[in-house]
Amino acid sequence: MLRKSLLLVLFMVSFNVFALKQESGNTTPSGASVYIISPVDGDIVSPTFTVRFGLRGMGIAPAGIDRVKTAHHHLLIDTKVLPNLTKPLQATDKVRHFGGGQTETQLTLKPGKHTLQLLLGNYAHVPHDQPLMSKKITVIVK
Repeated sequence: MLRKSLLLVLFMVSFNVFALKQESGNTTPSGASVYIISPVDGDIVSPTFTVRFGLRGMGIAPAGIDRVKTAHHHLLIDTKVLPNLTKPLQATDKVRHFGGGQTETQLTLKPGKHTLQLLLGNYAHVPHDQPLMSKKITVIVK
């Protein structure tokens, strides 16, 4: 009887560990989405303006904190080609990191037409297994 109880406990522990591994910090939750709240596509903005980030179906966690169903924002500016989505995103003038968990930023751009797009990254700045990206928007800086 003791042996059966011990086997049952071991099975339950093994099953729970397996289930937790299946839901890692790099798994994209069903129905999650990321979007730019403002500005909106086609807006005319000043050279310095605020970009507000939106997220549904997930939470925000700073870089370095590995929690299930969380991420942090990266803002892609004027990118024609996406960065490698299987490796950590490299911070550049076109890929801005918000690893502190920020949900908005002040951005200064030169006059002209610019594109903005959000891309979520996990605790290590790696996009999720199904990358979550916002729609790309265009703003005109006056």
